[in-house]
Order: sequence, then C-alpha cells, then structure tokens
Amino acid sequence: MKIKAILMLIGGVAAVGCQPHSTGSQAGEGPPVATVNGTPISREFYNFYIRGITGGKSASDLTPAQRDQALDGLIRAELVAQQAEKDGVTHEKDTLNMIELQRLRVLQDAVSERYLKERMPSEQELRAEYETQVAALPHLEYHARHILVATEPFAEKIIQQLDKGADFAELARKESMDASKENGGDLGWFSPDRMDKAFVTAVAGLKPGEYTHAPVQTQYGWHIIKLEETRSLAPPSYESVKQRLQQFVMAKKFRAYQDQLMKDAKIQKSS
Repeated sequence: MKIKAILMLIGGVAAVGCQPHSTGSQAGEGPPVATVNGTPISREFYNFYIRGITGGKSASDLTPAQRDQALDGLIRAELVAQQAEKDGVTHEKDTLNMIELQRLRVLQDAVSERYLKERMPSEQELRAEYETQVAALPHLEYHARHILVATEPFAEKIIQQLDKGADFAELARKESMDASKENGGDLGWFSPDRMDKAFVTAVAGLKPGEYTHAPVQTQYGWHIIKLEETRSLAPPSYESVKQRLQQFVMAKKFRAYQDQLMKDAKIQKSS
C-alpha cells in the first residue's frame, strides 16, 4: 500500500481507536506493543506502520530510539482517538465524511496497486506514449517583444506610431504597463504553452521582424506584439522522462479499469 494511503489511514485512527478490540489485528502475534487506557496496539499494526513511514523497512532495521519514536506516534494517535470519542467528535458529520473519504482513497490505492502490479508498462508501451506526447508538443520557441496597454483605442494609436516608423522598444519603455518595459518589452524565449492562447495565436501568425497590426486582447489587457525570431524546440529525451511516462501509462490503465467498472455498474444520478 502506498505511503500516503498509510498516513491517511493513521490519521483515521482518531475515529476508531476507542473500539473495545485492539488497534490493528493481533491474531497469533503475541502480546501487543502497548496498551493505552486498556486498548491494545497490536504488533502487526505497529510493524505495518513502520513499513509505511520508512519505505518498507522492518522494526528490526531501526534503532531502539527510532522504534520508540514510532511507537510514541501511535500511542499519541490512540490517545487523541480516545479523547475524540469522549468529546463526540467521531459522531460529527464532517468527521464521518472525512473518514469515508479516507476509506475510499485507501481502498482505491490498494486496488490500484494490486491491479497494476501485473500490468507494468512494457518498453514498447512507454515508447509509444513518448512518441504520442512528443507529437503533441510545440516544435517552435518564440522570442518576442510586446507593449501592454489598458485599452484598445490606445493600442491602435501605438500601432499607428509603429506604422510611421517609431521604434518598438522605445515605445514599450514609454507606454507599456508590463514589467518587461524596462527591457523594451523583451519577453525573451518562450514556448507556446507558457502564454495566453490569443497571444500565441498572434505570435504564430507573424514572421520575424513583423508586429501585430491589430491589438491582441488577453486577460491582462491589450497587446502589440513583435516577433524577433524563432528556433526549433527540442523535445526532452526519452530517458529523462521515462519515469514520468511510466506513471502516466499506469494512470491511464487504471483509468481504463475504472471506466469499465463504470460501464458495468448500475448508476443513477439525481438531478
């Protein structure tokens, strides 16, 4: 089970810790590691907790001080759980909803891990996903300047000045309300995914040295944009993104599994 799920489960101890049985299963394990106001903490649960917070280590891999610290954490959680029970926190709606949400997350993580264990992506699948994502990436980077103003009429006046031969950088320093004005409106190099869609569309329609002859509106105001130059944008290497590709492909597989469950289930949604 994933560590985040384990930690959420530990967080949920506060809702179940005061039940009469022990915290965690204790069958055939010998005495509990601790008893808190009569409630035992089983050795199995303690070992499970250790594996979760250490990335798979066992209690024997830790120093005595580390084992005591881990046990202390469980004891504190149990004490808070008992107090929560006394205070009626475990019966509050928000608490019950949070417990249910954690239950769903923990079970989803557990099922995901079990389902994907036998469905690890092959090299062929990873390569195919890499090619698909690379194909969707932009192939050019842009180096551009812009002048940002508050209104369309003012932007049109600036374009008129440019049409008469005014210097773009000087106008940017004088009229732009963007921080780039200090550099004559220079935005440096950027890829399309870093800019507003309308801004990118306008830049992509220019040739180096050209500027927009109509103001371009974005959420920030009205832009006059000048394209300085373009260059090819190299995709990341396969090896540098292989781990992320694996996570992405696994997520797609589990999503497909969920889609099938949705398809097979009888689901009614109220309006």
